[in-house]
Amino acid sequence: MTDWITAHGGRLTGSDQVDFDTPDAARLALDSTVATPLVHLGALDVVGPDAERFLQGQTSAQLAHANGHFAPLTCFCTPKGRMLANGQLMKVDDERFRIVLHRSLVAPLAQHLGKFAAFYKAELTARDDLALIGLIGQEAPALTEVDCDLTPPDPWRQASHGETLVLGQPGPRPRYLIMLPEDQAEALFSRLIEQCQPVGNQVWRLADIQAGLCFIDADQQDAYLPQMLNWEALAGISFKKGCYTGQEVVARAHFRGQVKKRLYRAQLEGTRLPPLGSEVIDESGKRQGEVVASALDAYGQAEVLAVLNTRADEAALSCEDQRLKLLQLPYAIDRLDPESLV
Repeated sequence: MTDWITAHGGRLTGSDQVDFDTPDAARLALDSTVATPLVHLGALDVVGPDAERFLQGQTSAQLAHANGHFAPLTCFCTPKGRMLANGQLMKVDDERFRIVLHRSLVAPLAQHLGKFAAFYKAELTARDDLALIGLIGQEAPALTEVDCDLTPPDPWRQASHGETLVLGQPGPRPRYLIMLPEDQAEALFSRLIEQCQPVGNQVWRLADIQAGLCFIDADQQDAYLPQMLNWEALAGISFKKGCYTGQEVVARAHFRGQVKKRLYRAQLEGTRLPPLGSEVIDESGKRQGEVVASALDAYGQAEVLAVLNTRADEAALSCEDQRLKLLQLPYAIDRLDPESLV
């Protein structure tokens, strides 16, 4: 259901994209506060007496860390250590955990996990009845506090009031992901855009790119080790927990230093937005990696996240006939244990 979006001038321009007629949306996010429907994201609930024990054997997160306050990043892997999905994990109540991930992966992940859930008292539920709204800007904390009636959480933390749950997100400006029942979304979105501007979800995707954060979609399944998306640098892997599917390969790649591709943030010298999967090549035309996320910034230039060979020569890289210039990530490429953040 998207009535709450179209009622305020939003247009679905793709399966995972929404646009508004608000001019200079990316610049507005720099100078003021904006709200956006996060139609590219979805939620999967794992419910039951065995939910925690079941997930502990499937995900890279230590389930004890998802304590109702800290909401860690996590991923699910094949036995060969390749990512099937990645997202943020939260504890909703004693027997309910929720994973926020790209909407195209909700059904595939539920199908994958369902093969193992049959042996536990745990059920998987795609939460198609939830609306997800993003809020970015200096006034976002005040709007979250007033309109959601809760204290805005820090990045990687969660807070809830009634059926509304808010996740703090990283970035240079305050940023929150709000989840609530879809039948309550129209009222909340109306209150928010009385005090800020509605924008398309490409603004949120740009904020993720600038945070060095990539959530894969269905077309990117089974393609990357978690480290290739800098997941251990974002505290998305607990190396101190027990076994989970793919754990042996992920740990070996880390401890033996076998990761030869990494996630880089970059800008293209041009205004053409490259499709996901676009090749990044060197001056001889040799493939050095591919684009995994892209959005136009406040100046109309394409910013991307790309998985590249670590030995690629930055000075010679291009994508879609546009020179590629590497930008600094907002975190170090070092292992960050989630235990240090709890």
